[in-house]
Amino acid sequence: MDSHKPLVSIITLNFNQLELTCALLDSINKVSYPNLEVFVVDNASKTDPFPHIRASYPNVHCLQSGANLGFAGGNNVAVRQCKGDYLFFVNNDAEITEDCIEKLLAVLQSDPKIGIVSPLLCYYPSEETNHKTIIQYAGTSEVHPLTARNKTFGAGQEWNGQYTQIQETAYAHGAAMMVPREVIEKVGMMEESFFLYYEELDWCASIKKAGYKIYIEPNALVYHKESVTVGKANPLKTYYQNRNRILFMRRHHGGLSLFIFYLFLLFFTIPKNTLKFLIQGDFAHVKAFWRAILWNIGSKDIAQVTKNALVATQKNSQFNLESH
Repeated sequence: MDSHKPLVSIITLNFNQLELTCALLDSINKVSYPNLEVFVVDNASKTDPFPHIRASYPNVHCLQSGANLGFAGGNNVAVRQCKGDYLFFVNNDAEITEDCIEKLLAVLQSDPKIGIVSPLLCYYPSEETNHKTIIQYAGTSEVHPLTARNKTFGAGQEWNGQYTQIQETAYAHGAAMMVPREVIEKVGMMEESFFLYYEELDWCASIKKAGYKIYIEPNALVYHKESVTVGKANPLKTYYQNRNRILFMRRHHGGLSLFIFYLFLLFFTIPKNTLKFLIQGDFAHVKAFWRAILWNIGSKDIAQVTKNALVATQKNSQFNLESH
């Protein structure tokens, strides 16, 4: 450990995926940055992973969440305990390259108005990618005020060094993002009411409102083992994606912009999705989609949102957060 360099806290979540978590920890052991502390938060796995982790990685800090708190809630458990000047959140199904930490840190230290930075994210080379390196994330566009969706740049492209410019982007990627502690102290931690999906977009929007910028450093690389092929959505994914899409708009838009979004939702999104699921005979998804709509209707003010979400989180505490 080199005390002359800023302390970086690496934070990851585990939920029934000990093998993946250990692979991440192995990659962390190979990074060149000398001043790190590592936290693993277990989100109430069926089998306690910490006896193995403590035996194999004695320097790792092991924290039990006590329940499945989702992405934001689980990460926030470690935020309250860690001591780093900079916090690096990384999915447990990722592997960090050797010089990733230094490169992300250099971006944040270059400008105090940069509030969060993500590396280039590539899918882990495998048979699924024909052992090619395929880009998952090279920055994003803003969330569209009408559809509440955004575009991920570079997604699906084979990586051949085409992204090299450190630049501002709309949002960081939750699978790997570094934040200065002072930004968290000013803006607050991730909003736990989201539980799953849109939480990093919400956090980035709050960070930008506080006067900071979001950056991507494509020369820093993290490999993500999430599947390239988007599998069939399950009802909980349908629920949280639609619930949180509306919640995001409620938290960060208002006036005419929010009114127009509601019109689009009412006259296009709701009829389209309902009809699609009915034609497919997918009644579980119809129910999940309408639960998402009604949840937002029931949460008439944002102050009530967190309370309602915590109740929903407890009901869905068995949901397997296999990817983010």
